[in-house]
Amino acid sequence: MSSTTEVGASNEVPPVAEGSSVQINPELKQPTEEDLLLAAAYVYDAQYNRNIPFETSPQAIRFYYLYNHWAMQVATYFFIFLDLSLALFEEPAVYPLPFLATSIVEVLCLCVFLGRLVQFAKVTPRKVFWKDTKNICVMLTIMLTLIDLIIYGSLRIFNIRSVRWSRFLRPLFLINFPESRQIRRAFRSIRNTLPEVLYVFLLLMFNVLMFSLMALKLFGDRNLKTVEGVSYFTNILDIMFDLYVLVTTANSPDVMMPAYNLDWRYSLFFITYIVINTYIFMSVFLAVVYNNYRKHLKNEIRKLAYMKRHKMIEAFNILKTKEGTEFVVKEAPWKQLVKIVAPDISNSHRELLLRISDEEQKGYVEKKCFLRLADLLNIQVITMKFKRHPLEIWMPLMYKSSGSLFIQKIVRHRMFVWIYDAIILINAVFIALDEKNPLISYAEWVFLSLYIIEILLKLYTYEPKTFFARNQFWN
Repeated sequence: MSSTTEVGASNEVPPVAEGSSVQINPELKQPTEEDLLLAAAYVYDAQYNRNIPFETSPQAIRFYYLYNHWAMQVATYFFIFLDLSLALFEEPAVYPLPFLATSIVEVLCLCVFLGRLVQFAKVTPRKVFWKDTKNICVMLTIMLTLIDLIIYGSLRIFNIRSVRWSRFLRPLFLINFPESRQIRRAFRSIRNTLPEVLYVFLLLMFNVLMFSLMALKLFGDRNLKTVEGVSYFTNILDIMFDLYVLVTTANSPDVMMPAYNLDWRYSLFFITYIVINTYIFMSVFLAVVYNNYRKHLKNEIRKLAYMKRHKMIEAFNILKTKEGTEFVVKEAPWKQLVKIVAPDISNSHRELLLRISDEEQKGYVEKKCFLRLADLLNIQVITMKFKRHPLEIWMPLMYKSSGSLFIQKIVRHRMFVWIYDAIILINAVFIALDEKNPLISYAEWVFLSLYIIEILLKLYTYEPKTFFARNQFWN
């Protein structure tokens, strides 16, 4: 395989990750098994939006497949939530478990986390692993948790009461493992949104402070009392707190009643405050939060799309051969690649993907079509098997008669669904009425009969297996 790289066919192709053995194959020969596994790993990453830099040696690739196996990921999530749920059974708890039991479970969870981290270190380049702050954070959390566990256990032996201070570190496991990239993405968007939101929040607080000073001047010297007998609006901090709560209308109208009882015109102060802060400032605040969060979320999605394209270009560069003046992927290696990436799909599904990728049936897949493979694999394809109705097999003359076909046409018509939707609404009204009325109770039997007729008509019209299929859950 040649070590030259394609430049003209792609725009701004990112450099190959450190330790990568990605090469292009301009010769008309079949790719090796290692090439197919490496290309499939890149397609996997593009399909599931993973961005894990991994070693590209044959042994590291197989270990990478093991690392990303669904059983490994389920086990990791299980032990993360098991570790988080320990707080429900540790002191103080309603039904506490013995310290020995919870500590054994916690040590088991830490061992699993450490093993998962070692797995990750095996598949990533060493420099990349030690530069990743998430890995350092997980290691420090494991070490601090063990230190806290040892200290707490030692003090407990001597009946010295202490506090497990490492419990608040447990959510870090949920955030920092590679499987939690969606959570980190959401946190990153929130973190990037906060600086822009902070300015609006400070402006809101300044406005609350201005109104608090006005309230102090208006009501501070009038010796007003609240219902509890406490002095009304005499302390600036209490006024700020009350007016801040008033932004949410949680203490409205109680907060203005002493002033209103003195003179109804003082209520205009609070009405003005609510209009400005609750209806104007909070709307602006919400708009700023929404717009900035959407902007940063778009950046995250743009980055994901860029990385997906980069991964697919890497896979293409491994499998490509030269056809005339352009590089393509032949049909045979394309099929082998799809078998590795999606082994559970049917042959007809695989042929459908090939026909979409090679519309003109040239015997190869062009680069532009190859880059769409990850998106095509994410599309759910439902295979519909049209079977004849049992009655059509057993009694074909009766089932295909004009009267039978007319009934089937009525059941398949949209109006049939609308009529039964109206019947359901009428039934809901009857349910709300007095059940002691005999007419109401008899009406329930009428509705029940109508529902049974609907089921029988649908079973008569549609094939039973289709009627009770998984995508027809409500039937």
